[in-house]
Amino acid sequence: MNDFLSYFSGIDDLPKLGVLFTEINGDMGGGQIWIVLTLVCLMLTFHGLAVLGIAGTFHWTDRKLENRQIYGASFLSYFIAILLIIATHLLEIIVWAYICLALQVLPVGPNALYFAGEMYTTVGYGTYDIAERWRILPIFISFSGIFAVSMSGAALYSMMGALLGRSGQNPQSGSGF
Repeated sequence: MNDFLSYFSGIDDLPKLGVLFTEINGDMGGGQIWIVLTLVCLMLTFHGLAVLGIAGTFHWTDRKLENRQIYGASFLSYFIAILLIIATHLLEIIVWAYICLALQVLPVGPNALYFAGEMYTTVGYGTYDIAERWRILPIFISFSGIFAVSMSGAALYSMMGALLGRSGQNPQSGSGF
């Protein structure tokens, strides 16, 4: 028990949350952290609305096709929805690349695109020499990517459930596919 408690003996030495945030804010040059956080919120709002529109259009089209008993076309519309969602993700990566260029995080376009793509998908393969004040930027980009992919996955799951629901399975049962 004493060994376990000894791991937490330095907990009083940890900085308070307000102090930590002040240090991060100062590290990023003051108000630029707020610009980045606002951009993250805008990107997630855009993605949510885009995916909602794609999924809503799919479900509307699916109902119309089902009423006319044109079942194969629903799978085609599902495939189109997948392509649109992928295009939305690629567009967001391109926007993040331009944000990185505008904030002068990286000086070259292709590197900014690779950086944004790796951070958005949380691959983190490359090594990029970015200024210390932008160390938190990859975290923000990866959070936006994680949440965007989660929204996309939920929408695609809903659409697939609508397609499978016609084959006798109940997509609302919670049992999955």
